[in-house]
Amino acid sequence: MAETKPTATAAARSISSVQPKRSRNSISWLAPLTCVILGYIIWRFVIGNPGNFTAPDQSGGFWPNHQGPKTSLSRMYLGGIIVPILIGALLTVITFVIERLLTVSRATGTGNIAEFIRTVQYNLANKDVDKAIAACDKQKGSVGNVMKAGLRKYKEMISNSELTTEQKVLNIQKEVEEATALELPMLEKNLVFLSTIASVATLMGLLGTVIGMIRSFASLGESGGGEAAQKLSQGISEALYNTALGIGTSAIAIIMYNVFTTKIDAITFGIDESGFTLTQSFASNYR
Repeated sequence: MAETKPTATAAARSISSVQPKRSRNSISWLAPLTCVILGYIIWRFVIGNPGNFTAPDQSGGFWPNHQGPKTSLSRMYLGGIIVPILIGALLTVITFVIERLLTVSRATGTGNIAEFIRTVQYNLANKDVDKAIAACDKQKGSVGNVMKAGLRKYKEMISNSELTTEQKVLNIQKEVEEATALELPMLEKNLVFLSTIASVATLMGLLGTVIGMIRSFASLGESGGGEAAQKLSQGISEALYNTALGIGTSAIAIIMYNVFTTKIDAITFGIDESGFTLTQSFASNYR
């Protein structure tokens, strides 16, 4: 009977050491709603405090018709009901910026990524896998996590006598890909909120301005004379607070989105280089 060689299916029998990470994303649902509610509270009770107006109107329900703002900040209250939504959008941006800063900083790890990869390459060239794993423990980032998962499989494949070199390399590559698939979603999570608000905030600001302009011109049509012209100019000024707040919120979201994507691209490049390092090292050292 002819002797059979291990086939590619044997590589699939190797059990992956990569375990799925449990991550709760409740902040994605709670943060926007909480921020909008907080935005309304700030608009209604802080900016719209009766003490900030010369002619407060206490009988307005959720939108009192205060008149005569004393400060520039209290003028924002007269911008209309879109203002609290824009304040909520700004608070949402700030919330996710802080959350992403903490996550990306943790994923970046300690030290320089390029220097870390060179250290691992040096240890692998000397066939000292344990020191390479120790370097991953010190790095404590996404690149280190992916590299560590690959190195464990790397060490396992060294003592494996059933598979060919090509199959061992495929096992290592598969392990790196699985570890990468678990790390990247964590890095990219919640960035969609920044990109969405970057697009929507400006439009919401313009909507608030248009609504304010409609109200101002409606008031102009009901009265006449110099007093009406004065109220019109005041109404336009108040309506433009929506545009300013929307553009400002959108600008912050765009800037921080670009900052995070740049950092994530650097981490992703380090992960790709890690996988290439492991496979090339094994192929050259253990033929």
